[in-house]
Amino acid sequence: MSTRELVVLGSSSQVPTRYRNHNGYLLLWDDEGLLFDPGEGTQRQMIYAEVSASQITKILVTHFHGDHCLGLASMIQRISLDRVPQTIDVFFPASGAVYFERLRYASIYYDQARLAPRPLEAEGVVHESPAFTIEARRLDHGVEAFGYRLQERGGRTMLPGALAEAGVSGPAVGRLLREGEVKAGERVVRLDEVSVERKGQSVAFVMDTRPCAAALELARGVDLLVCESTYLSSEASEAHAHGHMTAADAASIAREAGVGRLVLTHFSQRYVAVEPFEDEARAIFADAVAARDGRRVAVPKRARVS
Repeated sequence: MSTRELVVLGSSSQVPTRYRNHNGYLLLWDDEGLLFDPGEGTQRQMIYAEVSASQITKILVTHFHGDHCLGLASMIQRISLDRVPQTIDVFFPASGAVYFERLRYASIYYDQARLAPRPLEAEGVVHESPAFTIEARRLDHGVEAFGYRLQERGGRTMLPGALAEAGVSGPAVGRLLREGEVKAGERVVRLDEVSVERKGQSVAFVMDTRPCAAALELARGVDLLVCESTYLSSEASEAHAHGHMTAADAASIAREAGVGRLVLTHFSQRYVAVEPFEDEARAIFADAVAARDGRRVAVPKRARVS
């Protein structure tokens, strides 16, 4: 059975606290493991969360502020130490390539990691596979920063009642899916007569940014939005001045974009508790949860067609 869930490895901004590590998020998606913004301590947090370097298939860095990337050095060395066999794509802003290289070779080690650097020069689709695409968009922060969106490719859901009525069964169903039409008795049955479009699941990852159009577009219609909410609304002016959002900002984006579930994260060290973030967000968008280190958040399932 496939797993699609977010594993929160860290949820603190800039400075870790007693209860929150620097950023780090592993999105488990079927056979893929997408590691977002590995901050300092991510390797140790993965041990606590019972996930391993061998599960990582892609690393995505939004920008090169330390709380979003200082764990790259140790994670790359762990990937090397564990002899992870797969080639791992590493996405990051091209303007920060020098920092990526410094982190990759931050100390002496026997480099066995199979990495494929993917420096991002522009917005758009940055990865395509038969299963999904990854899109990147520039956010509004003090340095170049990209947000990401994973979009599963859509398909068709067959309607058993319509298939039976049309007289299509067995191998003919597969042929109908492949070719778009099939002959059943004296009539030609077309795919759209016995099926409906099935939209793919999607996840957006929006880190350090002010509210902006790119954040809204990344979030449009996604099942799960992971969004920074560094401050509460009482510090809104400070948040926007520093290129960040409040919990209310994140919730407003989720509501306007028609998101399924919102995960709030990247909390300032000034806040001990995260419950006020949930309270502020839920007043605007009901399905909002605050990230907690070690927490697993499922990607909401789309409704099935009967």
